Amino acid sequence: MRTLEKVQKNVTKYWTSHNVTEHHNFLSEEDSLNFLDWRNKCYLYYEDLMPTNMATGKVVLDYGCGPGHDLVGFAINSTPKKLIAADVSPTSLNQARKRLELHEKSVELIELQSNITKIPLADQSVDLIHSSGVLHHTEKPLEILKEFKRILKPNGSLQIMIYNYESIWVHLYVAYELMLNDGSFKNNILRKLGLKKYPQNLEETFRETTDGALCPISRFYKREEFLSLLKDAGFKGSYRGASASLWMELNRLPRRFEAIADRRLPKEHRDFLYDLSFDAKGAPMYKGFSTGIGGCYQATLT
Repeated sequence: MRTLEKVQKNVTKYWTSHNVTEHHNFLSEEDSLNFLDWRNKCYLYYEDLMPTNMATGKVVLDYGCGPGHDLVGFAINSTPKKLIAADVSPTSLNQARKRLELHEKSVELIELQSNITKIPLADQSVDLIHSSGVLHHTEKPLEILKEFKRILKPNGSLQIMIYNYESIWVHLYVAYELMLNDGSFKNNILRKLGLKKYPQNLEETFRETTDGALCPISRFYKREEFLSLLKDAGFKGSYRGASASLWMELNRLPRRFEAIADRRLPKEHRDFLYDLSFDAKGAPMYKGFSTGIGGCYQATLT
């Protein structure tokens, strides 16, 4: 049984040794910009769903900034009044600071504690809170959202990306490729991830195989579930759509019909895969929204 104290300790340890660039050392402004462009294009519509070009004159908090991808976006696409970076990982914060220096931009750094949800900022001090790929890795997302409400100005806004249940990642990769394949495939997964026992349910299989087997917390959210969480925290939220991963979702599409035709696949996964449509860019669409692993939400205070 994983105790709360152990999980919280492991959160800081894990994200200090891991980040989404594998601690790439950016050597120049051009290197930083090229990496940002590459990363954004690897997730269809990410820049549209989580914009960084509408923050001029605003105090911006990037909660869970990692190595500074979106901090660079805000710094070069807008002219924020103030840019604040918060993360549990001191190594990522240091990387983000050095990266902003390449662009001759300043940023205020806040090292968060995984066992403390309080954010060390004054009430009603932030215009825009941006949090990308973070809350699904936290133990108490509702408490963090309530902190967002406390520090947000009355006319401020919130934009969040969290792992999305309505995704090819969940319904094809996890539910079909990982959970229904057997034999050598599963043995290879076990050996690669260092697991002693293959996960038996969707949630655990997702956690063990999405950000590494040792990642303490990694969950997905259904749309109505996260909108309800926003409401409980005092926000009026809306779902904007989701960005799809090129390599983990679009590259897996050739197996879509194979999965649908497999009688073992539960109906909820089959229905999702069957009902997908695609736009002119090849981005998957579901019930009128772009869909993928990166579910994006916008919220204001109620």
